[in-house]
Amino acid sequence: MNTSATSANAATAIQATKHDRPLVFITGASSGLGQALAEEYAKQGWRLALVARRLDVMQQWREQHGLSTQQCHLYAADVAQPSSIRAVAEQCIQEQGLPDVVIASAGISHGIDTADWEDLAPFEQIWATNNRGLAATFIPFMAGMRARKSGVLVGIASVAGVRGLPGHAGYCSSKAGVIAYCESLRGDLRGTGVDVVTISPGFVRTAMTAKNPFSMPFLIDAQVFAAKAFAAIARRTSYVVIPWQMAWVERLLRILPNAVFDWALAGRGRKPRHKPDV
Repeated sequence: MNTSATSANAATAIQATKHDRPLVFITGASSGLGQALAEEYAKQGWRLALVARRLDVMQQWREQHGLSTQQCHLYAADVAQPSSIRAVAEQCIQEQGLPDVVIASAGISHGIDTADWEDLAPFEQIWATNNRGLAATFIPFMAGMRARKSGVLVGIASVAGVRGLPGHAGYCSSKAGVIAYCESLRGDLRGTGVDVVTISPGFVRTAMTAKNPFSMPFLIDAQVFAAKAFAAIARRTSYVVIPWQMAWVERLLRILPNAVFDWALAGRGRKPRHKPDV
């Protein structure tokens, strides 16, 4: 019996199975926007590679939606630890193939008092997750996507990245960093066949926004956001604000004089400190 030929045939069969439907890799998939995006991609018939720290929550979600382990693979990882996300990214490529779309959705947000030394640690935690974690999510897939000459890398930013809000120095600065990083990456990958999509949500109804002690105009459900995000990614739109009403708010924020901006934000409620929410 020719065992090498048998192994080769088996590998070919596995490879064919891997690529019968497109694959999306999503971080932060145990809640919020990541979970809503996972649901939308599953609805559209994609294979899923879902990543979060809370594996048990993802397992419950997969069972509730009746998804098979072949259609939906789950990986436990913390994007704030580069070695952790790198390991599951490489595992995904080995088990499911190279993703067609990678969405860096994992993120945390909590209030910061920039005058308090104790808040330096949570500040660093926000950046480790929202920025270094985003870069660490993309890196393992770039070489393969460039060689294949196709793929989409999606960074979830925020309208909060446009101007600095009082009490939100960590989150606002991190999302400004996401916008700038993705823009730089888009230039780096120009002409390679790999596209970079930046999505800036406004207010979306999730566990993260539920604790906001201030008004949230144009608040939308996570499922509505996910459907619009799916369409934008399919079009490979370089930058999009969801919902569209917040795009006008973003434009206004960019041009407001500092004095007017400061006056408008005076007395605005602040997100509670030291309570990370994924």
